[in-house]
Amino acid sequence: MITSVLVANRGEIACRIFRTCAEAGIRTVAVHSDPDADALHTRVADAAVRLPGATPADTYLRADLVVKAAIASGADAVHPGYGFLSENAGFARAVLDAGLVWIGPPPSAIEAMASKTRAKELMGLAPLAEVTPADLPVLVKAAAGGGGRGMRIVRRMEDLTAALESARAEATSAFGDGEVFVEPYVEDGRHVEVQILADTHGTVWALGTRDCSLQRRHQKVIEEAPAPGLSDDLRAQLHGLAVRAARAVDYVGAGTVEFLVSGTKAHFLEMNTRLQVEHPVTEAVFGIDLVAEQIRIAEGAPLPDEPPPARGHAVEARLYAEDPSRDWAPQTGTLHRLSVPASVRLDTGYESGDDIGVHYDPMLAKVVAYAPTRAEAVRKLAGALEKATIHGPTTNRDLLLNSLRHKEFTTARMDTGFYDRHLPDLTGPAPDPLAPLAAALADATGRSRFGGFRNLPSAPQTKRYEMAGEEHEVHYRHTRDGLEADGVRVLHADAGRVVLEVDGVQRKFEVSRYGDQVHVGGVALKSLPRFPDPTAQHAPGSLLAHMPGTVVRIADGLGEGSAVEAGQPLLWLEAMKMEHKITAPVTGTLAALNAVPGQQVTVGSLLAVVEPT
Repeated sequence: MITSVLVANRGEIACRIFRTCAEAGIRTVAVHSDPDADALHTRVADAAVRLPGATPADTYLRADLVVKAAIASGADAVHPGYGFLSENAGFARAVLDAGLVWIGPPPSAIEAMASKTRAKELMGLAPLAEVTPADLPVLVKAAAGGGGRGMRIVRRMEDLTAALESARAEATSAFGDGEVFVEPYVEDGRHVEVQILADTHGTVWALGTRDCSLQRRHQKVIEEAPAPGLSDDLRAQLHGLAVRAARAVDYVGAGTVEFLVSGTKAHFLEMNTRLQVEHPVTEAVFGIDLVAEQIRIAEGAPLPDEPPPARGHAVEARLYAEDPSRDWAPQTGTLHRLSVPASVRLDTGYESGDDIGVHYDPMLAKVVAYAPTRAEAVRKLAGALEKATIHGPTTNRDLLLNSLRHKEFTTARMDTGFYDRHLPDLTGPAPDPLAPLAAALADATGRSRFGGFRNLPSAPQTKRYEMAGEEHEVHYRHTRDGLEADGVRVLHADAGRVVLEVDGVQRKFEVSRYGDQVHVGGVALKSLPRFPDPTAQHAPGSLLAHMPGTVVRIADGLGEGSAVEAGQPLLWLEAMKMEHKITAPVTGTLAALNAVPGQQVTVGSLLAVVEPT
């Protein structure tokens, strides 16, 4: 019997595994980098071992250090979670060679499915050997790794060479393996996957389907189980192919087989030899704990001949610290408050007051709703997100809400091109127009020494706020009856709560302030100074870093004095596992280049200046 588990991971998945271990009476051990010394997964574990350094390459990807940590802490088993070393056959072997229990598939199965090209060969498929105009569009894809890294869609032959080079560079940086391949790109396809679970006695379960079509940059955003609208024949075909893939490599444990579905045809994508981020929706529908099953299987226990029946529907939304309206730029800073209604499941690696750093994925939490029907589950999840309190850096919460309520999603007609078609509509500024006024009134009462009473009306007061990228100016005055604003009746105002009446309708606002950042309900505002700072100006054509990160490369042949075209890539930043392209804002001359590969930059750092022609 396993008595102590080290989780070779961090954040949300480490906390989730620890929760199951605690319920089973199993001691837990965390590993942490220096930035994660006070992270939630480090705090909740029974024991923690430091991995010196900050970057994943120096810490969570060091198999030797993780194995040493397991031995030093007295753990007798290792769970890899997902990402990092979870699909590294060498790490699995090192764990087993150290006499520890590996809570995962055999190294041989990981190795067989680690390369997407070899996985396709096992399934009797092969990538394109040569690309012709008739094959377009195609997808350039990294053979190793996942998470959308090293993937490029190519629609024109003249773009193929650049896409191959870019994908190779990103794959080498992310996985240490620059091998890429090319396959047909299925337009308007759905991303459907099958959860499998296999024991050491020859039993393989296909635990239904999941739809993960809503993706940004090939990374999933909203997932659900079961995948809606599949025929019985197609569902049976997917289950059969998934079981076939598992048996082909003598699979053991939890894994996922992924497909692209177009019409009634299923195209095999890959097999992920680990637990998936979206596993909670399958747990909800089948009423099981997949991590608990992984542990039982690692202890040698057999599965029943048949899985439990599926009931109801579950939907999961990934809450990210990112700005979808600014090319999904990751955000950092203090998460002042995180709270969601108890009616939904919350898997997170953060608590109120924690800092969101630059080194890791920007996912804050997974919010999961379960209900008897799909429509009820979607409504329940949207309602919970709307009522959630998320104070701190910008998140994708509004995007998630708008996505869940979009007609294409509610009628289950979505596909992987959903955000390509609808992103501007889903991220357009539509915050509450009364939010700046509520912020100003709360600030006025919170800062006034003697309250809002005045024997005579005062001169109008003015405050400025930035909301959804736009500046808003509000006016109010103090009177003998309290605060007053044109067209709005102020029923109550204090530092934390404002009640307004507009056209006979009463509106209530909860207000929180953190320095110059103000949250009014779900709306984030920035308090602006009365007069703009004249020193905060930059020359026209200046390119500023809109996120903290690392400069990973500069465009070939680029230097000061180079002629550039508007939209031309100049350099690439990497932040939180994502690569961001910085392009020339205008056609002109590169007057200054202040960035070099490997340089760490902060928000607002001047990267380059392009003088317009």
